[in-house]
Amino acid sequence: MHTIIEPFKIKMVEPIRMTTRPDREARIREAGYNVFGLHTDDVLIDLLTDSGTGSMSMDQWAGMIRGDEGYAGARSFYRFQQVVRDLTGLTHIIPAHQGRAAERILFGVAVQKGDVVPNNTHFDTTRANIEFQGAEALDLVPDVDTEAYAPFKGNMDTDRLRHVLATTPRERVPLVMLTVTNNATGGQPVSMANIKEVRAICDDFGVPLFFDACRFAENAWFIKLREPGYAEKPLRDIAREMFSYCDGATMSAKKDAIVNIGGFLAMNSDSLADRARTMLILTEGFPTYGGLAGRDLEAIAQGLDEVLDEDYMRYRIASTAYLGNHLDALGVPILKPTGGHAIYVDAGRMLPHLAPKHLPGKSLEVELYLEGGIRACEIGTVMFGKTDPVTHEQHPARHELVRLAIPRRVYTQSHVDYVIEVFEQLVTRKDTFRGFTFDRESPVLRHFTSTFRPL
Repeated sequence: MHTIIEPFKIKMVEPIRMTTRPDREARIREAGYNVFGLHTDDVLIDLLTDSGTGSMSMDQWAGMIRGDEGYAGARSFYRFQQVVRDLTGLTHIIPAHQGRAAERILFGVAVQKGDVVPNNTHFDTTRANIEFQGAEALDLVPDVDTEAYAPFKGNMDTDRLRHVLATTPRERVPLVMLTVTNNATGGQPVSMANIKEVRAICDDFGVPLFFDACRFAENAWFIKLREPGYAEKPLRDIAREMFSYCDGATMSAKKDAIVNIGGFLAMNSDSLADRARTMLILTEGFPTYGGLAGRDLEAIAQGLDEVLDEDYMRYRIASTAYLGNHLDALGVPILKPTGGHAIYVDAGRMLPHLAPKHLPGKSLEVELYLEGGIRACEIGTVMFGKTDPVTHEQHPARHELVRLAIPRRVYTQSHVDYVIEVFEQLVTRKDTFRGFTFDRESPVLRHFTSTFRPL
């Protein structure tokens, strides 16, 4: 059999309000042409993010009922702690209400003004939390052709990492991070060989290595598919080997743990964990609940088990590739090979008549919504560019991408076929798409709350 079916049955549905183009024209204008400002009732297919948008299983919902309310000594915490310890091998497990909260705590206690934090590529909240401390978030991923095939485009450039660590005072590099998979460069995986090499370099310079592990299971699956020596190894064992090379991790459980809310910070350092728990108590809650109810911790523990089911992961990756392969056949330039959680359309190549300063990703993002009610996410100059404070010119991002993030266990093939049909319509008139400029630019994480106007 060549058809990979969904390894689950659907027992609850949520209605989709079918909108018209005039409806959508009014809604996007009211939102200042920022899709983050749209109401979900005005969106037909929501591909904005895979974070907290998945469908929980019956066992996760059962855990929500079974779990306690949570506070000091919550029993659900101890199951959650054991599951995370068994998976990661890390000693200190500190819950938080989501990934960015874990990042804020980690960088708040570990990073100071003037520090440098190398990463393959920092995603938006990671970068913002580091820069908020007055430190530099340094990306060390090789510049790659989006359409050229490479099995592990998410790898860190280890030559550059060694150079950074050799030329920067040790006290200014509190840690190295590795994002698995590498979201900002197309959800591309990091190879086990690269993880090992990064670990060895960190050891040479005495620098701890932390993972941004929100999509660790998808990364492990790509290692199983693409890296020699791993095809016959169980997915759980691959994930455990990955974690064996790190000293700590942050995780948004809203991705690969398939829950609506939650995350954690984990590490081996006793002293750093003590400082992190103090910060947790000040800002999130007691260390046995971290801003969550015990029932949320139960759902995370169950999700971390379910995501390592190989039938689920085979379906997950195949369904994402299905969308990518059909867009490629239409001539839509996408980042290749397809990643795990999303398809990344190269808006710069699709809309060559729009310069980066005219925000081609924003243009495609808006047209997707107008044509078909599809909400996607620009990952280009809006998200990662900067405005020159003197000339007010845009310093563009490396790539002008639009992410079509696939929620876990939510949409069927007919929903995806609809997305493909919308792109068929857009391809016929892409040369007419207008550029955009900022109307009101937010100073931090500007893609979330800025407003825009069409040129």
